[in-house]
Amino acid sequence: MQQRLSLVTLGVQDLPRSLQFYRDGLGWQPSSASQEEVAFFQLGGMVLSLYSRASLAEDATVDPAGMGFSGITLAYNTRSRDEVDAVLQLIEQLGERIVKPAQDVFWGGYSGYFADPDGHLWEVAWNPFWTIDDAGQVLLPS
Repeated sequence: MQQRLSLVTLGVQDLPRSLQFYRDGLGWQPSSASQEEVAFFQLGGMVLSLYSRASLAEDATVDPAGMGFSGITLAYNTRSRDEVDAVLQLIEQLGERIVKPAQDVFWGGYSGYFADPDGHLWEVAWNPFWTIDDAGQVLLPS
C-alpha cells in the first residue's frame, strides 16, 4: 500500500454555512465535481470534502451525536511566522473561534489553532524545518 492520504471528509451540520466559510471566507474554490449535498476542494495532491454530518455518520454506520474532541486536527502549514498571524487574523475577521493564539511551540515552530463553523480544529503552523513548494505542497526532509 502506498503512503497516501487522498481525501478528508468533514461532517458538517449546515453545508451552506460551511461552504460559505471555506469558499467565501477562506477564498478556496470548490471543484466542479461538487454537488448540492457535497462540496469538494482540491488541496494540492489531496481533496477536502464537506458533507452532512448525519449522512456521513449513516454511511459509516456510527452514531452522529459523537461530540467533543475527536482526536484529529487538520493543519494548514505556512511559509512564515507572519503568515500564521495573517491566517488567524482572517479567521477572527470571519467571526470564527481562535482556540489557541499563535505562539512559539516546543518543537521549534510557531502555531495556533482555530475551530471551523462545525468545531473541526485546524492548526495554522510555520515549521522552520519543512519546505513548502510553489504548489503549496509540504516537502519533508528525506
